[in-house]
Amino acid sequence: MALLVHMLACAFGLGSWVAVNGLWVELPLIVNTLPEGWELPSYLTVIIQLANLGPLLVTLMHKLCPARLNERAVINSILSIGVLSCILLAFTWDRTTIVAGASHSTAFFIITFFLALVDCTSSVTFLPFMMQLPSKYITTYFIGEGLSGFVPGVVALAQGVGIAKCVNSSQTPGNHTGGNTWSLNTEYLPPNFSTEVFFFFLAAMMCISLAAFIALNKLPRTYELSTENLVLDTWPSVSSGLGNPGAEINDVAVKNKAEGAAEATPLLAKHSVYQLIFIYFLVVWVNCGTNGLLPSVQTYSCMPYGHLAYHLSAALASVANPVACTIAMFFQNRSLVFLGLLTASGTALGGYNMAMAAMSPCPLLQGTAVGEAVIVLSWLFFTGTLSYVKVMVGVILRDRSRAALVWCGAAVQMGSLVGSVTMFPLINIFRLFKSGDFCNTQCPL
Repeated sequence: MALLVHMLACAFGLGSWVAVNGLWVELPLIVNTLPEGWELPSYLTVIIQLANLGPLLVTLMHKLCPARLNERAVINSILSIGVLSCILLAFTWDRTTIVAGASHSTAFFIITFFLALVDCTSSVTFLPFMMQLPSKYITTYFIGEGLSGFVPGVVALAQGVGIAKCVNSSQTPGNHTGGNTWSLNTEYLPPNFSTEVFFFFLAAMMCISLAAFIALNKLPRTYELSTENLVLDTWPSVSSGLGNPGAEINDVAVKNKAEGAAEATPLLAKHSVYQLIFIYFLVVWVNCGTNGLLPSVQTYSCMPYGHLAYHLSAALASVANPVACTIAMFFQNRSLVFLGLLTASGTALGGYNMAMAAMSPCPLLQGTAVGEAVIVLSWLFFTGTLSYVKVMVGVILRDRSRAALVWCGAAVQMGSLVGSVTMFPLINIFRLFKSGDFCNTQCPL
């Protein structure tokens, strides 16, 4: 029975962020089809921020009507919406409509909002449900939550990317007898399986999570809640729950037990006011970069090096996040000096990525294998290093107090929002970043 519960908890956690993570790793195949082109990631970052209305509403319900919110019904609803949205996305992701005289991916944006709403709301509903089980199953749940980023990245790598090739095409002038006009056009060979198949795969992952949730509800209630073990043993929750300040324990009895357990646990360090300011600055800065600034310009940073470079950067970065969180489980370093240096290293890598985006469509080392390798590794280690920082900062604040972790969630949201809102007008209104064409862009040697 214990093994079965572990498997179900892992499968349940798989549905937490699989949809949004899947969208990000599939972008290399989508940007060449949808009319927004290279601007598409900047739209997604803003849509995901808007979807935080979901956890906000759940948090307000917990505060205003603590006994009336049926979390099981909420989880059933959001997982069902996730399955339906993924299926609809497979059929309508490339449909466009005319808005303000221009073609836009209206269906894709609307469905993406609902998928983001599902994933954001899962962070404040899945964990309270799992708290009904002993803490050993909470750890398994977080393994599944980590797999929600790892699995789509691996599947995207298996999917491959359509290799671009330049094809000569001729056009005969209308009423002229002169020769044909020749031009180079970019054609993309198909990947190993289509975008539609990938979205059906995401729907299957959501179905597995929904089935696991139903099965967990059908199990005999022979478990007892162990809040003390939860507080002491499940620190990895901050790796994916930092962005959700509403992920709180609202039951009074559970809250009192948790606070008692926290008081019984000696704090590893007392931090001064200046150290706390530094810690919260790290939270805001890191999430501003990883959730707003850099994702918005990834196309401009990677696409000039080729479709394969963008594909590998997106897929491997998705894999790097859960890997970094796993490393943080076994190798903890709470030194603020170390975390500051790691943040500086990640910021330097992010600065390189941003600089290449600003130089688009002619970045450094374009057209060389070295340039492609450097940009892929830069994105990989940028995501990995800053993901580690996010986990360790969350651990530090959790050990300080429950309120500190709540403020940490608020700082995450502020950083993510500032990054997304800053980049959107720079990309879509002021046009500071330039896109290019694989075959027709002429760059100086």
